[in-house]
Amino acid sequence: MRILTRLIQLGRTCPAVTLSSVPVIVSNGLLRSPRSMTVGRNFYTTETGDNSRPISRYPIPYRKDLPYDMVELMEEVEKKGGFLPNVFKAMAHRPKEFRAFFAYYDCIMNNETGNLSKADKELIIVATSAYNRCPYCVTAHGALHRIYSKKRTLADQVTVNWDLADLNERDRAMVEFAVAIAKPENITDDHFQRLEKHGFDHEDAWDIASVTAFFALANRMAHLMDLRPNEEFYALGRVPKNTKE
Repeated sequence: MRILTRLIQLGRTCPAVTLSSVPVIVSNGLLRSPRSMTVGRNFYTTETGDNSRPISRYPIPYRKDLPYDMVELMEEVEKKGGFLPNVFKAMAHRPKEFRAFFAYYDCIMNNETGNLSKADKELIIVATSAYNRCPYCVTAHGALHRIYSKKRTLADQVTVNWDLADLNERDRAMVEFAVAIAKPENITDDHFQRLEKHGFDHEDAWDIASVTAFFALANRMAHLMDLRPNEEFYALGRVPKNTKE
C-alpha cells in the first residue's frame, strides 16, 4: 500500500481538487463566520467524518484566493493520496510560510542520502510528536509509518511508550537520540557514541535532529491552530486496500 509515498513532489500538474464553498464554523449548533473572516468568503471543509469542529481555529482560504504554485502542490498531493491532509489547508493561511514549511519538509523528508529510511523518519516523528503531545502529527505520521514499514502496531506502541515498544536495538538507539533532542537534553559525545554502535554516523545524527526539530515546529503550530487530523489517516495502513464491507 503506497498511496502516500510521494506526498511532496513539486512541479507537476494534476486534476483540480473538489472544494467546498461554504464558510463553516459551528458553535452551539449554529453556522457562523469567525471574527477574523469576512462574511460570505469561501473555505475548504473536510468531506468525511464529523464536521462539528473546524479543522483549524484560523481561516482556511478558498482555492481561488491562493497562488497557483500552492494550488498545484495541493492538487498533486490530493491526487496521489486520495485526499488533502488538513495541514496543507491550514498552512495556506500564510502563503509565504506555507512555501517555506513544505520546502523544508521536502528537503529533510525526501532526501536520498544517509542511513535513514522513510519509515525511520516517520517513526522519529511519531515518537517526538507523542512527547510533544501533538494529536495531528501522531495520527498523520503514524499512518505514514504503517504504510512505509508495513508494521501495523509499532507506531501505536511508540505513541504510548516508546521505551516499551517492540523496537529493535537500532531503532531504539535512533528514537532515544531523537527524544533527547526533543526534550531537549544537552547532547554529548555519549549520545553520538550510542548511535555509532548501531551504524549511524554524525550526518545521520544531523538528519535525526533535523526531523525532530522541524516537527517540533510543526507540533507547536498544530497546537496553535488546534489542527484536526483527517479521518482518512486513522485507517491508513491498518485496513487492506480495496477491502469491501
